[in-house]
Amino acid sequence: MDRRDLLKAAAALPLSQLAMPVLSSPVHAQAAWPSRTVTMIVPFPAGGQADLAARPVALSLERILGKPVVVDNRAGGGGGSVGNAAAARAEPDGYTLLMTLSSLAVLPEADRLFGRPVAYEVSQFSPVARVLADPTMLTVPASAPWKTVQDFIEDAKKRPGEIPYGSSGPYGTLHIAMEMLAANAGIKLLHVPFRGAGPALTGLLTGTVQAVATAPGTVRAHVDDGKMRVLACWGAKRVASFPDVPTFQEIGYKDVEFYIWAGLFAQQALPAPIMTRLREAMKEAVQSPEVVRTFEAAGSPVAYLDAPEFATFVEADSARLIAAVNKIGKVE
Repeated sequence: MDRRDLLKAAAALPLSQLAMPVLSSPVHAQAAWPSRTVTMIVPFPAGGQADLAARPVALSLERILGKPVVVDNRAGGGGGSVGNAAAARAEPDGYTLLMTLSSLAVLPEADRLFGRPVAYEVSQFSPVARVLADPTMLTVPASAPWKTVQDFIEDAKKRPGEIPYGSSGPYGTLHIAMEMLAANAGIKLLHVPFRGAGPALTGLLTGTVQAVATAPGTVRAHVDDGKMRVLACWGAKRVASFPDVPTFQEIGYKDVEFYIWAGLFAQQALPAPIMTRLREAMKEAVQSPEVVRTFEAAGSPVAYLDAPEFATFVEADSARLIAAVNKIGKVE
């Protein structure tokens, strides 16, 4: 058949058949996701809340999706800004995801507060699913002289600026929680920033710092081993895995409330079919027996929210945290 015959044959075909390959190619490409390894960025070193959330979920997603899901601990910049920014800049193709914390919304505001270039904006992300949501716990070495949070606060008032506490970096989740307490209790503490919650907890174990505000799941084993003591929590109610630990609100600090949640995000421009598949996979992953057992053993039960509810939650929580940052102001 020569070129003229080919053109005649093509002209005789219905328009819908001619259009089919063009229209179906992108849909087919999206439906094939994932066809290769998916990277889940955790913007902190191993050992913190985001890492605790990421690793069991990544293993479960790998089983569900049939492709490797690799956790990439990309710390730096203080509070997770380097990893968050890297995820924001990634191609919106579903192959680079972000498991991060509530500091996601705080860090751009901190950049603005100090007149620094903003590393990323929250609007660059689309919430996929909340995984964990725990109040932070005021944790000290078991060898510390403070048996109660009242002991800690009274000592801090006698020695302003002398009790060192560790954080995941300036304006990260651990930092905001401690400065919230300091502002409400009328005390001044010494801030020692680390690259993440894991290193901050190591600093607590080695005596570099004397206090850390962190999630229940990251300290449960150390408390059970007799190496750490929890004095109080930032929740509106007591944590089930630490029933004897009072809340700051019980003690009288009504405005001291802070939650360290972990959630999965994708880029805002992620194609809808990939987002739908990812949401379905995440719902299955966090409800798998292996993930549920792992989180419950750590004292941080699954706190799943699907994308629409998670987006509403992030918006409300971010507004509260940004207000807290503006109230605290510039702190080092």
